[in-house]
Amino acid sequence: MIQAVHPLPDEDWHAFTGIWRPFSAKRKEIITAAGEKEKYLYFVLEGVQRIYYYDEQDREATLVFTYAPSFGGVLDAMMLGQASRYFYEALTASVFLRAAYSEVETIMKNTPAVETMVRLGVTNALSGLLERLVEIQCYSSEDKFRKLLQRSPHILQLVPHKYLANYLGIDPTNFSKLINKIRI
Repeated sequence: MIQAVHPLPDEDWHAFTGIWRPFSAKRKEIITAAGEKEKYLYFVLEGVQRIYYYDEQDREATLVFTYAPSFGGVLDAMMLGQASRYFYEALTASVFLRAAYSEVETIMKNTPAVETMVRLGVTNALSGLLERLVEIQCYSSEDKFRKLLQRSPHILQLVPHKYLANYLGIDPTNFSKLINKIRI
């Protein structure tokens, strides 16, 4: 998957893969809390996680789901060196490889191919985020649901429906009605 973003020469690939260490999280464990610095880039091997925002009025907004094989963590906080505004939570028991961002940054500075790969990965993530903003602002509940199933049909089996409803900005009862209404 990583090599599909931007293939790396063998030497660069070995340097990049050499910084990763095993890490695991229990179900419902907060991996990164709002207010903490994100020190790691994660690569998900098993499990499902979410990034969510929690405001002072006790409202919660699920922003992103991560699952194998994908990168995870609060990337903006990590890359900007700032405290996270979001929580990164394991929804299920999860297994990762993780790399300290200081090591990722060093390799990016010393290895142009790795820097290009990371930049392209972040650019693709930004493109997906902009597409999702359009969906949130312009689509009906049913259209958001259909688009989610078009993009990630397997997600109904991976993620509890209450989190999917929150992610789509749909009342959980209406989400259940959509599942029953739309042929999957």
